[in-house]
Amino acid sequence: MERIIMESSAMAMDGASGNRQSMMLSERQIEKLKEFYGLDKPIPEAYVDWIGNVLTGELGKSTRYYMPVWDMIIERLPIALYFGVLTFIISTVVSIPLGVAKALKHGGLMDNVSSGLIFLGFAVPAYVVGVLLLTWFSFSWELFPMGGFVHEDFEDFSRGKQFLDLLWHTALPLICYLIADFAVLTVTMKNNLMENLSADYVRTAVAKGMPFKQAVKNHAFRNSLIPLASHFGNFLTAFLGGSFLIEVIFNIDGIGLLGFEALVENDYPVVMGLLAITTGLFLVGNILSDILVALVDPRVKYGAK
Repeated sequence: MERIIMESSAMAMDGASGNRQSMMLSERQIEKLKEFYGLDKPIPEAYVDWIGNVLTGELGKSTRYYMPVWDMIIERLPIALYFGVLTFIISTVVSIPLGVAKALKHGGLMDNVSSGLIFLGFAVPAYVVGVLLLTWFSFSWELFPMGGFVHEDFEDFSRGKQFLDLLWHTALPLICYLIADFAVLTVTMKNNLMENLSADYVRTAVAKGMPFKQAVKNHAFRNSLIPLASHFGNFLTAFLGGSFLIEVIFNIDGIGLLGFEALVENDYPVVMGLLAITTGLFLVGNILSDILVALVDPRVKYGAK
């Protein structure tokens, strides 16, 4: 509402030769704005109305763009899908085997070198890595573009050229997305597997004649996946929101940049809409995590008597 009042006042000043009285909105106009944004109601009643609108898919209109919040989110959803799915697939496919290898070769050269690189990547914030990558690979060496999701003439390219252009523009931000998830999953997998390898049930299986590799595959590995499955809900939250600062640095018009600009510009309907959707995805993710835990953990059987 503050934005509407300021813009209306500025428009009035431009068309009214600087008359102070013409710059101000009338009390009736302000009351109409309060009614439009639901600020004329008590907080509990306004909250109940907002929850009802959220449940019906009505997230309100942006005070900055005057567009439905839901349409703005849907418009940027393909970018969130792209980075979220690729980050999840690549980090999972690479970090789990690497964590297994580090656990089996604990204390070796590969384990020590990879641990140093992993902890370095985990310690450095993703947005700092983004600035460094832009400085080196885009500004200094001009190997990658300075930003954007695709080229401005993307629609005119052939299918093959579109694919290459998409990879060219998103390679650096994708590295930033992968760093934190990759480090956490690798270290978690290694520590879980090492803990299970030292457990009594694995040593008993080996003592009874089971080959070590088979004991790792049939017993220790599956149990080591349980903590990873329990954290699956966090993936859906990051899948939608991504990283605000990464999209700001690389000028990618995704949901992260939308949320950042909404916070800076006090666009509260967008902020609340993103918060509501992120919360809903987190709840869905927790349900999926429970299902995955039941599939991975032999001790958990839902519905069993």
